[in-house]
Amino acid sequence: MPAVSTDVIAQSLAVSAGEVAAMTGIYHLAFAAGQIPVGVALDRFSVRSVFLVLIATIGCGAAITAVAHSTLMFLIGQAVLGLGCSGMLLCPLTYAARSQDGASFPLWSAFILAVGNSGMLLSASPTAWLIETFSWRTAFVVPLVMAGLVAVAAAIRLREQRSASTTMESIGSEFVQVLRIGRSQSLRGVVSLAFVSFAVVIGIRGVWAGPWLMEERGLNRLDAGNVMLALTLMLIVMPMLVGILARRAGSTNLLLVAGHVVAGVMLLLLPLGVIAGFSALYDLTLLIVFGVAVSVQPLLFTLGRQSVAPADTGKALAAVNLAFFAGAAIIQAISAPVVALGGTGGVIVFLGLLSIAGALLFALQPLPVRRRA
Repeated sequence: MPAVSTDVIAQSLAVSAGEVAAMTGIYHLAFAAGQIPVGVALDRFSVRSVFLVLIATIGCGAAITAVAHSTLMFLIGQAVLGLGCSGMLLCPLTYAARSQDGASFPLWSAFILAVGNSGMLLSASPTAWLIETFSWRTAFVVPLVMAGLVAVAAAIRLREQRSASTTMESIGSEFVQVLRIGRSQSLRGVVSLAFVSFAVVIGIRGVWAGPWLMEERGLNRLDAGNVMLALTLMLIVMPMLVGILARRAGSTNLLLVAGHVVAGVMLLLLPLGVIAGFSALYDLTLLIVFGVAVSVQPLLFTLGRQSVAPADTGKALAAVNLAFFAGAAIIQAISAPVVALGGTGGVIVFLGLLSIAGALLFALQPLPVRRRA
């Protein structure tokens, strides 16, 4: 949402756009902090129970943010939202991991991520219209209502699912296990790429694409929202196609490296459009290719699941997701001084270099050890 609202939030709270980016980074920091307790909870309790607690937390966070009139209240709202949303990917992934066999999971994980990304359709043109017609606060009230509807549907339709684990260790011990799994040799490469992968996507789609298109390319809010709508469509459609391709070709590692390198190159080329005097069609094309290439992300969850025993599925997925959102929080905070030094173009180049560096680091790590359920 900040991609189409950074300027009005900054004006409302009397802060700079860079400070808004740093504040919304609190969402990702809280999201990352929630990964270990959510992963442990999913291995101890049913997916349904964990999900319902989390979505109630989301409602509280959305309400706080919608009425925030100070930076402190906005920060609190973002933190509560981040904690609530911390299991919105882990819950369906764990549900699928317990319901599907190993051969089907890559396709299901891609499907889950594609459906999740479809929510970003609402944060493109529709949210831009809401902000223009009403206010940025309304853009938090609408998903609050939608979350309530999803909670009712989940309470009615989700069946109880228990962990495959037959023993209950101490909570502290299970927290340590999440960290141990995350830094294990088999997952080290996955975690290192995950650390930068989502940070790059959320940095472009979540924050800086909007200011770039509106300030540097002269598009109005709705036109910028339409460009991001096209990018979002790629993030919805392509993970499914990548999942099918990976299942048939068995080239998971190669797809991950190639996808992130191509995505990084597209971002490095983006600022050249201003220098060369190209139209905004140039930006649209590069952003679409970026969305296609970076849609290999779900394969990181596939590798994470394959590397552990079934009883540790929740913790392994939590370790990967922790890397996703810890990276997003840290790198989004770093982006504030980067944009102050190099402008929006500078931060886009910075994110492109990160994507390429993450791919190269992943390529140099040992291949994950695959385990059968």
